[in-house]
Amino acid sequence: MLRTALAAMCLALVPTVSGPPVPASVDAYVEQYRAATGLPGVAVAITKGSRVIHATGYGRTATGEPVTADTPMAVASVSKSFTALAVMQLAEQGKVALDQPVRRYLPEFTMADPRAAKITVRELLNQTSGMADSAFPEKSVPQAQTLQGAVARLKTARLATDPGTAYSYHNTNYQVAARLVEVVSGEPFAAYLDAHVFKPLGMRHSTTVNTDRDLPGSARGHLYVLGRAVALPEPTGFGNGSGGVLSTAGDMARWLIAQHAGILSPQSVKEMRTPSKQNENYALGWMIDKTERGTPVLEHGGDLFTSTAHQLLMTDSGYGIAVMANTGMAFSDAHALMKGLVAIVEGGTPPLPSRQSPLLTDVLFALLTLVTIGLAARGTARARRWAARRTGWRLLRLAPYLLPVTLCATIAPIHRMLARGRDATWVQLAYLYPTFMVWLVVAAAAGLTVVAARLWGATRPAEH
Repeated sequence: MLRTALAAMCLALVPTVSGPPVPASVDAYVEQYRAATGLPGVAVAITKGSRVIHATGYGRTATGEPVTADTPMAVASVSKSFTALAVMQLAEQGKVALDQPVRRYLPEFTMADPRAAKITVRELLNQTSGMADSAFPEKSVPQAQTLQGAVARLKTARLATDPGTAYSYHNTNYQVAARLVEVVSGEPFAAYLDAHVFKPLGMRHSTTVNTDRDLPGSARGHLYVLGRAVALPEPTGFGNGSGGVLSTAGDMARWLIAQHAGILSPQSVKEMRTPSKQNENYALGWMIDKTERGTPVLEHGGDLFTSTAHQLLMTDSGYGIAVMANTGMAFSDAHALMKGLVAIVEGGTPPLPSRQSPLLTDVLFALLTLVTIGLAARGTARARRWAARRTGWRLLRLAPYLLPVTLCATIAPIHRMLARGRDATWVQLAYLYPTFMVWLVVAAAAGLTVVAARLWGATRPAEH
């Protein structure tokens, strides 16, 4: 509370910016945000036209080193913009046509659904292919190790809808697109991006990786538990093409500038910024939106379980902003910081967040966990007394103690249903809701312990 109050007082001293944001005002806001939230590390890039206004890092990585303008961090689903660019480069060369079937260029792309033969390249990039988490739970199925493997695991999958009829954000679309780039170009996807995107733009610290095991220490992140940031490895997962790019504040500044500086032909840029009929806010790896003041923007966020990122372009004024934070999707730090930086660019006052509500939730579940342990100990100690008193329907009275076990076993499909089909594994849910999941596991173990003790007590001869 004191740290938040002090940060709020400091925030009032941040100067209102008219015109280009002053680096000092950006520094002050980011440091005040970190003081209010406990965010360990973040990198920020701000550009206008062909100028870098600010590109730097703040705080420390999960391995304890300072975050600088050259520290590689995960950009997560911001990677989709890079994959879409790679496909558009091939389209400009006449090697790919956006409205032709994917299978024309990628014969290995087969599914257990005959409708998949009609999926076009554009539909992959617009997320309108018909593939969806509800039909293919891409996080729950065995994870691929390569892009070829990511496509191969679709052989038993089906579509959720007819191609081209509905929008569904699904990472596999971009994994297939990245594999298409590999096959058409004849280069591994990482090598293609390096040769045709990163090096030409001067992004010398950027690359793309396949799985969580390929993340360097600088790109690993944190969870907040009881108000403190805890460094943890990213849960197992495959992300190349859809979320595998690693970049730096300096490199992302070059990337943002390139969006205003003819990285593609005007026709290709228009293609990339034209949404589908199924979703007027998504277009080939970019989201179309407006700021709170109504300024049109192109943007894309990125979420891993231990880090987040966000990029944004103000196409009219030429501003670009990129943020990479080393805390997970449950906390949205990169997205919250983006909102504040946009406010600074537009001459407003950035909002200061509070971690009070999540902290109270964590404290509540921590206390509930301790209470659960205490009740389990009491119930176990009194098991024989319970067995001696209960008759008739006593076994049915044990059923409520098994409810946490049932919830523990079914939490992933329940979450999938509540999240409208978006997939997550049990371990990933533990990253999203750490203190709740700790309580749930403790409650399940406590329930089983009490039930076992009472059943054992019921089988013992009565004492005389």
